[in-house]
Amino acid sequence: MPVDQIIELTLTTLTYGGDALGRITSESGSRAVFVPFALPGEKIRARIVEEKKGFVRAELVELLEPSPQRIAPRCIHFTSCGGCHYQHITYAAQLSAKEAILRDQLTRIGKIESPPVKSIVASPIEWNYCNHVLFHLSDEGKPGYVGAWSGIVPISECHLPEPAINVLWPQLEFEPGTPVERIAIRRGEDDDLLLALESEEASPPEVEIEADISVVHLNGNDAVVMAGDGYLVVTVSGRRFKVSAGSFFQANTLVAEKMVSHLLERLPLSRSTTLIDVYCGVGLFSAFLASRVGRLIGIESSSSACEDFAVNLDEFDHVELYEAPAADVLPYLDAQPEVVLAAPNRTGLDRHALDAIVTLKPQTIAYVSCDPSTLARDAARLISSGYKLAEVTPFDLFPQTYHIESISVFEKP
Repeated sequence: MPVDQIIELTLTTLTYGGDALGRITSESGSRAVFVPFALPGEKIRARIVEEKKGFVRAELVELLEPSPQRIAPRCIHFTSCGGCHYQHITYAAQLSAKEAILRDQLTRIGKIESPPVKSIVASPIEWNYCNHVLFHLSDEGKPGYVGAWSGIVPISECHLPEPAINVLWPQLEFEPGTPVERIAIRRGEDDDLLLALESEEASPPEVEIEADISVVHLNGNDAVVMAGDGYLVVTVSGRRFKVSAGSFFQANTLVAEKMVSHLLERLPLSRSTTLIDVYCGVGLFSAFLASRVGRLIGIESSSSACEDFAVNLDEFDHVELYEAPAADVLPYLDAQPEVVLAAPNRTGLDRHALDAIVTLKPQTIAYVSCDPSTLARDAARLISSGYKLAEVTPFDLFPQTYHIESISVFEKP
């Protein structure tokens, strides 16, 4: 099936990654076709743009029979900038799709029959919910996103960042060739803003920022404060968190609060409980769980996150923190945890870390995932190690996109 060939097909399913799936039959057999910005049930005309072994990718050329769920997107850059994937369907349909995709990943990749997926927890707001946005710079020095197909697409509007961020970023303009790969803008309490300039250059770039904001240059693990402070304060459920420029923090504050509440309600905690928070970050979950347990152990490899964690949990004298990769700490801990909380990045649990968690034999493992495919892989490993998947609750941290956050609870029978 050559590139640029025009085909007609009917799509059947939304897949993880934002594409709609259809199949086309030729003399060589049936092949899967993945088409971004299309919907199940639609009959379309599409152009082949990439051929792989076993499947092809195509771009939508013409809607022959549109889905009744299709709506007009809000943003003029939809289908080109690559930042959003679901603006063409209602929010209710987005939620249903994500729930179904999570269930499919657990079934197909994890080989879990009838996975116990609960109803998805919606975001209270569908637009302007991001407290942290990451831009790339175009060749002309304009903020943009990685394009849906290739390159950096400069933008003139974006409906995902919180209002204070949307006021700032259109004012940013850099000279062509400025040695900055990415720029990140984060909002804290009282609409304080922090601009992080990420580059591979050791020396901070020469930039002029007239706004009254904090500016930090990030080069690997090194952070140089160019203006203001090197951190912001973010409030979640009434609790204030120091978040440095190089530290990770959940981008949807309102849904982060719902995740915290879910863990507090679901985990079996008491003053005799030992809890290990693996990949603890700045302590978002630990800060709320610490008062419920007798001993809390945090493990985190990011130095800036560890510094923030120490500040954010300074009031507790029964909290320990290890700054190292999880696999380097877990096998040597002198602890018998009843509960382990793990919140890895998209790559999922390191295999050695997972094996070490199983060796500790906690009664309950809570797994905070931002990628259903790696969750499914790790769920299969935990189940084969003797754990039962009790429930999986998806949370919609990123409306209008394909991203799916979830909290799974595994229990020892």
